Amino acid sequence: MSEAVRTNGWRAWLLASRPKTLTGAAAPVLIGGALAVRLGCGAFRPWAFVWCLLFAFVMQVDANFVNDYFDWKKGSDREDRLGPERACAQGWVTPEAMRRAIWLTTLAGCLAGLPLVWHGGWWMVLVGALCVAGCVLYTTHLSYLGLGDVLVLVFFGLVPVFFTYWCCAGRGLGMGSAGLSAHLSAAVLGLCMGLVTDCLLMVNNYRDVEQDRLSGKRTFVVRFGRKAALRTYLWFGLAASAVALGYFWLEWEGNYVAAPALFVYMALHVWTFKEMSALTGRALNGVLGKTARNIFVFGAAVALSLLIG
Repeated sequence: MSEAVRTNGWRAWLLASRPKTLTGAAAPVLIGGALAVRLGCGAFRPWAFVWCLLFAFVMQVDANFVNDYFDWKKGSDREDRLGPERACAQGWVTPEAMRRAIWLTTLAGCLAGLPLVWHGGWWMVLVGALCVAGCVLYTTHLSYLGLGDVLVLVFFGLVPVFFTYWCCAGRGLGMGSAGLSAHLSAAVLGLCMGLVTDCLLMVNNYRDVEQDRLSGKRTFVVRFGRKAALRTYLWFGLAASAVALGYFWLEWEGNYVAAPALFVYMALHVWTFKEMSALTGRALNGVLGKTARNIFVFGAAVALSLLIG
């Protein structure tokens, strides 16, 4: 254990919360909020946006704690780990303290999501329950079955974009032609956001393919190999950009912000892909950080295009 990190101290908890991952939680909420401003016809609810953002942040930290604890418990965080160091495995946080933290962050997430029932309706309770279940099941079961990519697509793309939009404006639009068109917009952009965020998981699993194989994790990379993972990483990002550009061209003809904003993301994505192709092992941790940056750039580009295009 590093001498600079006191067991269960504030720095230990900061490292365990993985603050850099919060960009991935923020990006889809930004898109959903921007879509609500664009299509809400003046009905945008700023407090609903704040609660959506807070819920996303708390649940991201909760997911990080769950991942840290259960990977330690299953023995996945071994001495040959290539990724960033984890709190329980390094002894920064004791397992007992991490278990308590998981309960507390789960409760905090539920409390942060409770006001969204007022904005989105009682069925938001079901959405919140599914988010909590996905948070736990990802590490404990689904990642070992190779379903992590699907979970990321749903809970880091479709769900946060659509339900941020829904709570901030969508509920008031009804189910007429205008409402259905707006709901479809949220689903399309949520799909794009999910594809972009899946690139982060692809890098992580690409780096850890040998360790995952030993741990019994049947990730996409374990099943189909490194070359397939590289191609998928590249095409997920490019496909998301192409679909988003097509959306803006069809729905908002004359939007002169979307193309340059998304081309910035594509340039960063291709450059990061080239680095990923040339690196192995711990050197890929830098690519992981750059991919997280790219995710936020994509979310900001789409949100900006919606707001001022």
